[in-house]
Amino acid sequence: MEELEQGLLMQPWAWLPLAENSLLVKAYITKQGYALLVSDLQQVWHEQVDASVVSQRAKELNKRLTAPPAAFLCHLDDLLRPLLKDTACPGKATFSCDRVDEAMILRVQSELSGLPFYWNFHCILANPSLVSQHLIRPLMGMSLALQCQGRELATLLRMKDLEIQDYQESGAVLSRDRLKTEPFEENSFLEQFMVEKLPEACHVGDGRPFVMHLQNLYVAVTRQEIQVRQEHQGTGDPQPSSSTSPQGTENQLLSQPEEPVSSAPSLPVTEKDPTGPSGPVKRPQLSKVKRKKLRGLFS
Repeated sequence: MEELEQGLLMQPWAWLPLAENSLLVKAYITKQGYALLVSDLQQVWHEQVDASVVSQRAKELNKRLTAPPAAFLCHLDDLLRPLLKDTACPGKATFSCDRVDEAMILRVQSELSGLPFYWNFHCILANPSLVSQHLIRPLMGMSLALQCQGRELATLLRMKDLEIQDYQESGAVLSRDRLKTEPFEENSFLEQFMVEKLPEACHVGDGRPFVMHLQNLYVAVTRQEIQVRQEHQGTGDPQPSSSTSPQGTENQLLSQPEEPVSSAPSLPVTEKDPTGPSGPVKRPQLSKVKRKKLRGLFS
C-alpha cells in the first residue's frame, strides 16, 4: 500500500461545517502530495495527487505566487489543520464546495505571504473498494468491538453482583440506601435499551456525533486492519475475508482508552507510524465464577 493511501486510512474523520451544508472529511498531506476523502453521508468523493499536480494547479490558481510544491502542501496543511481540529476556531481560510455532475470541487481561499491564495480540491466519486476500506469495513469492525465490549461489561456487572452478595451474606449493610441497586439482568436491560435508548443512540444527524465521540475507536480499528494485512503479506498467506476480528479490535480498544473529545481531530503533515498500540491489557480472571453463555446487544 502506498504511503498516501495507508496514511489516509489511519486518519480520523473530521466534521467540516460549510455555509450551505456540512461534510465529513479526512486528509493526509506530505511533502510529496496529498489524499483527501469527503462525504455528505449520501456519497463519497476522493482525490489523490502528487507534487507535480500540486505544482501545476498552484500555477493556474495563484499566478502571483512562486514556491516549490512542498511549500504549497505545507500551507494547505496549515489551513486544514485548525479548521478540522477546532470548528469553533476555523482559522484564516474560507471553504465552500460546488458539485458538477458527479464531481465535487472543494474550494479554499486564504492568504499566503500577504497575497491571496486559492486552492481547489477536484474530487471524483470514490470507487466501491475505497468506500469499503474507509467506511464499511471500519464500521463493521467498530460494531463488533462495541459488542465485545458490551459482553465484557455485562460479565463485570455479574461479578460485581456476586461480590455484593458475598458482602451481604457476611453481614455487611449499605450505609446509604440511595446507592442500592438491583442485580443486573441482561435480558431486561437489552429490552429496555431497545425501547428507550435506541432511537436517540442511533441518531446519525449530520455525522458530527460519529466524529466527536468515536474517532479513537475508528483509528484503532483501521490500524488493526492494516496490521493484519501487513502480517498476511509478510507470510504470503491469503488475506481472510474479514481481517478485523472482534478479539484483535478489542485489544486495540483496551490498550487505547478513549479520551474526552472536545473537537474534531487535526490533520498530520508528517508521516505516521502505522504500527498499532502495544500488547493487550490483561483481563480479570473469571475461573471461580460459573459463566453463562453471553448474548450481545445485536445477537
